[in-house]
Amino acid sequence: MTQRAKAPAAEVEVAGRQVRLTSPDKVCFPQRGYTKRDVFEYYLAVGDGIMRALRERPTTLQRFPDGIDGEMFFQKRIPTRGVPPWVRTATISFPSGRTADELCPADLAHVAWAAQMGTIVFHPWPVRCAATEHPDELRIDLDPQPGTDFGDVVRTAEEVRGVLADLGWTGYPKTSGGRGVHVYVRIAPRWSFVEVRRAAIALAREVERRAPDRITTAWWKEERGTRVFLDFNQMARDRTIACAYSLRANARATVSTPVTWAELAEVEPDDFDLRTVPKRFAEVGDPHAGIDDVAHDITPLLEWVERDERAGQGDMPYPPDHPKMPGEPPRVQPSRKNAANWE
Repeated sequence: MTQRAKAPAAEVEVAGRQVRLTSPDKVCFPQRGYTKRDVFEYYLAVGDGIMRALRERPTTLQRFPDGIDGEMFFQKRIPTRGVPPWVRTATISFPSGRTADELCPADLAHVAWAAQMGTIVFHPWPVRCAATEHPDELRIDLDPQPGTDFGDVVRTAEEVRGVLADLGWTGYPKTSGGRGVHVYVRIAPRWSFVEVRRAAIALAREVERRAPDRITTAWWKEERGTRVFLDFNQMARDRTIACAYSLRANARATVSTPVTWAELAEVEPDDFDLRTVPKRFAEVGDPHAGIDDVAHDITPLLEWVERDERAGQGDMPYPPDHPKMPGEPPRVQPSRKNAANWE
């Protein structure tokens, strides 16, 4: 049996730089037959959009060197060897106090280089390299729970939109690439991760109050029921979300795709994949094109934080890998509550 010749490596000019693409015929998405070249060319096709999401943001790379059915790992530290000299990094600090130099895309060549390295999913921090301790992006993650569907998430997103409208703010929705929805708001980079997370909790609680039978902020799964969860801990330090125009590592090669509010009620998550999104981008452009026009002041949300505290609603539990934080309630699920582990 004659073995097919391996496709040669190619040198591709991206943003004025030469990026080497090796093993272009390696299959990355077996069910659809999409190759490494397909992934590489996808990211070039949506370049303006993904750079709007990634520019100057420290970014964790979710890599699959042998395709999505092979080994996967998250790369937070860029190697010190074998990296083009033009690749930029930014130093970020983890909750443990350790640091890492992450990829910090300055142009589309950085995205192309990451794709060449087997990156499928891009996970940027909500900060820019010039102010890594001060988020400039409030991310509202709408997470469907068992018994809920995408339609429930869309209805929740409309409640989020209503709260933002009351604040005079504009939110920018996108599909998660799965059954969820993310809503992004640009904010002024003046506040700490702790303050922005508390602001996210206050916003989520206000949304929950408007439809408590359908929406929850309960951190413990046993308390969520069949409601959509507003995951406030996506604003905790070192929590990231697949960015706008990032592929997702699933069989269909879906994409986390920006949509307009008018579109949101009409789309299905599987509408957007490696093949359809470049066509859509060429035809309608980027619905998030205006996201950088305004950076909102979160003072009203911090006032809601104080209001909620006066009403007995203080901080919420952090993710389990975070150090214990001041004012945080015990990290014990309610069904195991007793005097020994709760007081």
